Amino acid sequence: MLRLIIGNKVYSSWSLRGWLAAKQCGLPFEEVVVPLFGEEWPARQAEPDLAVSGGKVPTLWDGDIAVWDSLAIIDYLDALSGRAHFWPADKAALALARSMAAEMHAGYQPLRQTCGMNTRHVFPPRDLGPEVAANVARIVALWDEARSRFGAEGDYLFGRFGAADIMFAPVVLRFVTYSIAVPAPARTYMDAVLAHPFMREWLDGAAAEEWAVPRLEP
Repeated sequence: MLRLIIGNKVYSSWSLRGWLAAKQCGLPFEEVVVPLFGEEWPARQAEPDLAVSGGKVPTLWDGDIAVWDSLAIIDYLDALSGRAHFWPADKAALALARSMAAEMHAGYQPLRQTCGMNTRHVFPPRDLGPEVAANVARIVALWDEARSRFGAEGDYLFGRFGAADIMFAPVVLRFVTYSIAVPAPARTYMDAVLAHPFMREWLDGAAAEEWAVPRLEP
């Protein structure tokens, strides 16, 4: 069976991506949650099942094969599950979906640094600065492009829930937590993501977590 090591569901955006990918592929997997940044965290990172990734989560094990980094996990599980669950078949849609996923993977540092994922809170709106505003505008524009060109057959970016939605799922949670205003079409898309059964399951798991990481709390 596949084995996926993830961090705290309240805080770990990259773990969310890897976990959604594991759910999306349809194959059974064992979920192992490790509490981030506690006293025992350095020792846990050094254990063989995490040391292979440099102590990062998520880390996926398929027997003795290790895969880490959320986008790598998506691609590995896509191949393992018959390439039917993650990416659109249309060539133009595939090009946009992969480009959006890669941009999300590598970019939007102001948003990441200013608005860490924390599912416990909804903060009142505030000025997050021009760089975050530019990130938000870029993300919303990409969502609009994907939905208008390729999303007519469903509620998600390319119709069916897939890899691009997985990569942007933590952004949806950040927009909610920090009360970031978006146009109505973007809000409709966010509501669809939040209502997805996988997201509901993740958020229920986050709500059940009892530990808190002081450095990640206001």
